[in-house]
Amino acid sequence: MFGKLREKLKKFTKQVEEKIEEEEKTVISKEEEKKEEKAGLLDRLLQVEIKEKDVDDAIDELELELLEADVALEVVDELREKITEKLVGKKVRIGSDKGKIIEEAVKEAVLEVLTPPRRIDLVEEIRKKEEKPYVIAFVGFNGSGKTTTIAKLAHWLKKQGFSVVIAASDTFRAGAIEQLEEHAKRVGVKVIKHSYGADPAAVAYDAIQHAKARGIDVVLIDTAGRNERNRNLMDEMRKIVRVTKPDLVVFVGDSLAGNSIIEQARQFNEAVRIDGVILTKLDADARGGAALSISHAIGAPILFVGVGQGYDDLKPFDEKWFADLIFGEE
Repeated sequence: MFGKLREKLKKFTKQVEEKIEEEEKTVISKEEEKKEEKAGLLDRLLQVEIKEKDVDDAIDELELELLEADVALEVVDELREKITEKLVGKKVRIGSDKGKIIEEAVKEAVLEVLTPPRRIDLVEEIRKKEEKPYVIAFVGFNGSGKTTTIAKLAHWLKKQGFSVVIAASDTFRAGAIEQLEEHAKRVGVKVIKHSYGADPAAVAYDAIQHAKARGIDVVLIDTAGRNERNRNLMDEMRKIVRVTKPDLVVFVGDSLAGNSIIEQARQFNEAVRIDGVILTKLDADARGGAALSISHAIGAPILFVGVGQGYDDLKPFDEKWFADLIFGEE
């Protein structure tokens, strides 16, 4: 996982380390005559300051390689600024583990980019809502794994002690209702459905009324996968959100889609305002750029990530865990 992104960040660390070591040799040669006088103390006291020229060439190369790893341009720019800020002017002792010092600075920069402007504790949000149910609408492009993700989240919510019902509001794609019903059956959740071609907003509305009547905690609304060219489906999605007034609109994105996932998320954000993101297939993502970029691009936090095929393979997102994965520490 994230092999390419990790490789590029490690390469940057090595390049800067080599530049600092060149500086060290210069300092040592200038001080060679003083070594006897200092009786060995000099080596322990000498420090080298990381200069902008030590970082510039390596960070120029890193910038291009991050773009190749599907990191969005604005995220690359911010990472460049933060890494430079953390390294330039920093003093390192000769003989110290410079690679570790540089890597820690890079990791801090990555963590700052990953940290969302706002956080959502889903369990707390559901518990504090006075009037049940808590409604979550799911949107995303075709093939993003939305239906499977809804089943995984239903399973996770049940484990947190919540009751759940799913609205089969994808009345457009052939087989969508049957697929959702099969997943729901496996995780022990009821599905509210109409026939194909029915009004998706009406299905969602009925699911909410069902939940209200039975005191069910959460309604999860499945919607048809769509893109910006599906004008009718995009209008339909807006109608679902307008009618149901969900507490949360979640964008489900395929992390393997690379940089295009950022543009997808922006399109949905413009249409219905995304509150949170779930990234699927993170376990198969060798690049890692999409996950690093998406929250920053739309200002909505990553809530969960899909890390496998099983219903238990939906993990609440934690930026420190993610940074550890990028740097190969887990």
